[in-house]
Amino acid sequence: MGQFSTGTIRHGKPKRLHANLPTRRPLHPVVPQLTEQQGQGVLAILAVGSEESGMSELAQGLRRHGYRVEGAATGTKALQVHRNADLVLLDLDLPDLDGLEVCRSIRASSQTPVIAVTARESELDRVLVLQAGADDCMTKPYGIRELMARMDAIMRRIQPQWPLEQVIEHWPLRIDVNSREVRLDGRLIEVTRKEFDLLHLLASWPDTVIPRQQLTAQVWGDSVPLRGRTIDTHVSSLRSKLGSSSWIVTVRGVGFRLGNQ
Repeated sequence: MGQFSTGTIRHGKPKRLHANLPTRRPLHPVVPQLTEQQGQGVLAILAVGSEESGMSELAQGLRRHGYRVEGAATGTKALQVHRNADLVLLDLDLPDLDGLEVCRSIRASSQTPVIAVTARESELDRVLVLQAGADDCMTKPYGIRELMARMDAIMRRIQPQWPLEQVIEHWPLRIDVNSREVRLDGRLIEVTRKEFDLLHLLASWPDTVIPRQQLTAQVWGDSVPLRGRTIDTHVSSLRSKLGSSSWIVTVRGVGFRLGNQ
């Protein structure tokens, strides 16, 4: 996938891309559902690339941010295991197969999102990558923060919106969306707008660990830095107002879930 330092992924000598005709997506694609990994709050990433040191650093960087990463050093291996991933990071400079052909094959057999990585910078090369079925294309070198932002943007687009109920009760907690009120044992709890949205999202999926990236996207959009403490501050405030830290459980390295009372 390439080598990176101080947040930037670098590259070796590129291969020329071949302008073959693209494989079209199915006319009636399957509506994506939350995978088992997503339901548990961890996205499974398949990183395809032959540069061992760069791949190792990339995997470590993504794991530090809560992703589960598997590697494939060849196109052949990628075609065997890509269905187990939630998203594929595909370096087009592969030792055995043409990277565009691998991208076409993945797209022809699944709806797994693909971010292609290329060392070539021309507009034509990027067009060929997208025509081959990639959901996005990045040019080396690139930063790990930009990569994660692009990954999050793709996952927001393909994931169905989580249905949120208008009134949720987890006795003695009651959340009313219409009045935007939170009550505990019948007593009104004063919360801010973002605190309400955060608590409502967690309460809507009480048995699900919701990752930080998803909370950021659902509650704050793109306005919160990846390494900011905004979520932690709001969680701490909610725990204090609800009178117990057990209302919101931290799952280290992943995200949060509603606790049991």
